Amino acid sequence: MTGSVMLLDGASLWFRSFYALPEKMTSPDGRPVNALRGFLDTIAALVTEHRPTRLVVCLDVDWRPAFRTDLIPSYKAHRVADDSAGASDAEDVPDTLTPQVDMITEALRCAGITTSGAAGCEADDVIGTLAFDEAVDAVLVVSGDRDLLQVVADDPVQVRVLYVGRGLKNAELMGPAEVAAKYNVPTDRAGTAYAEMSILRGDPSDGLPGVPGIGDKTAAKLISEYGDLDVLEAAAYDAGSSLTKRARNSIVESKDYLAAARVVVAVRTDAETTESRDDDRLPTTPDDVDGLRTLVAELGVDSSVNRLAKALEWGETF
Repeated sequence: MTGSVMLLDGASLWFRSFYALPEKMTSPDGRPVNALRGFLDTIAALVTEHRPTRLVVCLDVDWRPAFRTDLIPSYKAHRVADDSAGASDAEDVPDTLTPQVDMITEALRCAGITTSGAAGCEADDVIGTLAFDEAVDAVLVVSGDRDLLQVVADDPVQVRVLYVGRGLKNAELMGPAEVAAKYNVPTDRAGTAYAEMSILRGDPSDGLPGVPGIGDKTAAKLISEYGDLDVLEAAAYDAGSSLTKRARNSIVESKDYLAAARVVVAVRTDAETTESRDDDRLPTTPDDVDGLRTLVAELGVDSSVNRLAKALEWGETF
């Protein structure tokens, strides 16, 4: 994927950094910096390994958008933090991670690494939009979220997903062929077929109930046999189709869910993204050298910043 635009799923990666490294990693004044250090080390490792020419860290402006929860209220509902007054709209984020998100965004600003978000959208939607709009460079998406497998493509540019759900050392590079082989869906529409399979089987981690009685294998089999979800659903209403009575009844009874899930599960490709910088090329020098040095001095993250500087070939240390 050399010569590519790398799109990082920000929250996915810094959550993983937070849990991968001990909280005893602290700044000189005692603040945890494990997520910050892990996230910067992750970027350095990815840039060194894949040598992208452009890089964007994509952000969750709204991790539980209304356009999804209005359709399926259970969407990510189990991740909502509870307080003494009842459920709030806040994500259940560890107390020691929240301040590190601000540290991470400040480090990215000083380094000159572009971030992107979209009002009312998740990072997935930002990634989907940037990947869909790209017409020049190959795209490498890095995430621990399988939902993003739906963006893989070969045309008009290659879009690949580096799935890091089991860590960078065990990362899987997934394109249409790999998604099709692993999940038994049609190769010619592997990304969309994966999303349709996800709709059918459901996803407890996202609060998606799925169609009763249809699991991974059955979902993949049905999508492969009928070609797409629309044809499958039409077959459920056709008395002459080869669908089993059980599958037919489950699909018919799930009509409202299936209509809603098509919108909820699909990654948007039309989000109105806003970038922190006009240029997403890898920075040849930091945008704010003094700010970066101040951050290093205050937080004691010189080793991680220097690894990033080496990966970006800045030619200086901090």
